[in-house]
Amino acid sequence: MTAPFTLRPYQQEAVDATLRHFRQSDASAVIVLPTGAGKSLVIAELARLARRKILVLTHVKELVEQNHAKYESYGLAGGVFSAGLKRKENHHQVTFASVQSVSANLDQFRDEYSLVIIDECHRVSGDDSSQYQRIIDLLRQQNDALKVLGLTATPYRLAMGWIYRYHYRGFVRGAGDGQDKPFAHCIYELPLSYMINRGYLTRPELVNAAVAQYDFSALARDRFGEYAEKDVNDLLGKHQRVTRAIIEQVTELAADRKGVMIFAATVDHAREITGYLPQQQTALVTGTTERQDRDLLIQSFKQRQLKFLVNVSVLTTGFDAPHVDLIAILRPTQSVSLYQQIVGRGLRLDDGKQDCLVIDYAGNHVNLHHPEVGEPKPDPDSEPVQVFCPGCGFANIFWGKTDGDGRVVEHYGRRCQGLLEPVEEDKPDAQTDHPQQCDYRFRFKECPHCGAENDIAARNCHQCHQAIIDPDDQLRDALKLKNAMVIRCAGVTVSVAGSRLKLTYHGEDGEELGESFDFGKPAQRAVFNRLFGRRFANGQAPKTFNNADEVMEQQAVLPAPDFVVARRHKHYWQVQERIFDYHGPYRKANEAP
Repeated sequence: MTAPFTLRPYQQEAVDATLRHFRQSDASAVIVLPTGAGKSLVIAELARLARRKILVLTHVKELVEQNHAKYESYGLAGGVFSAGLKRKENHHQVTFASVQSVSANLDQFRDEYSLVIIDECHRVSGDDSSQYQRIIDLLRQQNDALKVLGLTATPYRLAMGWIYRYHYRGFVRGAGDGQDKPFAHCIYELPLSYMINRGYLTRPELVNAAVAQYDFSALARDRFGEYAEKDVNDLLGKHQRVTRAIIEQVTELAADRKGVMIFAATVDHAREITGYLPQQQTALVTGTTERQDRDLLIQSFKQRQLKFLVNVSVLTTGFDAPHVDLIAILRPTQSVSLYQQIVGRGLRLDDGKQDCLVIDYAGNHVNLHHPEVGEPKPDPDSEPVQVFCPGCGFANIFWGKTDGDGRVVEHYGRRCQGLLEPVEEDKPDAQTDHPQQCDYRFRFKECPHCGAENDIAARNCHQCHQAIIDPDDQLRDALKLKNAMVIRCAGVTVSVAGSRLKLTYHGEDGEELGESFDFGKPAQRAVFNRLFGRRFANGQAPKTFNNADEVMEQQAVLPAPDFVVARRHKHYWQVQERIFDYHGPYRKANEAP
């Protein structure tokens, strides 16, 4: 059958990437397309090409309806399984369903499905007991080769970071080893800037909130980085003048605008905001608004009978009102995904629409085009730096610091994020094959049993699986002993006498510990190179030193351990342990107590 739509080039590329991936692998995959890029068309085309049963899941009835409508526009009949739409059809080749309805009726999905497509897949938590995972587990019982494809504009979650592990451009997401992710591969990604520059989306005009801003920085956050509603209400209740001033500015800026969406922090906050807006032009939608009332209010807004739409924690996905050209964000969030979804409500094209004003009154500071996701910023002075891997040459981007000439003087990367293509003769089974992450580590914990390098947080060696001594245990045990000394090392100095190299470790309180390495003895030279040469220049430029004078010439960038542990032997102290790259509860030198 001839398709009623001609896919845009990037939509066809996304379809082709999906077919190519699943012909070679059963591993789960993600497609990243910005809001407004037409994910429903990609889904419809994949469903049209399917020859076996597939299930399309999403979390709101509006998206179920939208995806189903696109598919039926091909002249094909698809089923809908959604309590919100009062339809429970599961006998078609293609079924469009809400995850809640399928999860509540698992006994009706015992057929063999070849593919599950999850729209807005950033909502998949990876929890084994989640609704999505229970559905996938059930379908895998009927077909162990089940394919799982996710589509999203925002491939990250709070407290998880990126929702996939491997990127098709040849790098790994996430710093830790073996991190559990809901999806294995990102197989296609289209930047937001591509859509804007080519006229597929409206340009966002980010405006500074010149009148007033809320300051939520003093509030405590939960483990997901969000604030308790009571704390937010207490703060906002003390700043009603700020809210009034903000809404006065929004109203003034809205004079020449067609549709205004205001995102409030709490229900009480939303009610206060609504009270400052023109009553006949304003609607308030919250999670407790009756479904019938919400549908009527949204319809009135879309038909431009209302100009202002105030909402709390709703209308961030599955909501399409192209005329929206002013977004006011009055709620704090640590979720990059949520922030981008909010802004995305104003980026769709509409007749006469030139841009969309976006004003953030909550100080969220999210970069729409290059969001900071994954590893938290170590300190305010850190910036993204490029660090080349000495092993494979991959250009990693880590948090770090540079000098006045732009050279990297410090970085916080642990392991190279480059992907290495597998050697085909070593792994002939293409169905289970995937690229391997480069095993070069800039920071590492050495296994005392086999010498393998492990992540600094590892408890067991990845190679021999033996337990690795925990640095916290080392420090705690040493601090209990009367004949042991532990110093927080603030630096190291070097001196040379013939072939012998002496290192002096300086504690922050003036203590000193020393040890020597005789470079005339191969065994001692090898120990020094393993401890210090391998970590040279933050692991960016590992060196093998052949004599003590070479070390002396490079002493300015010689790596210093964070802690040095020594034991007393009659009249002198002998260094027992040097702890590098420490991350734990004990304070390091020159850190605030």
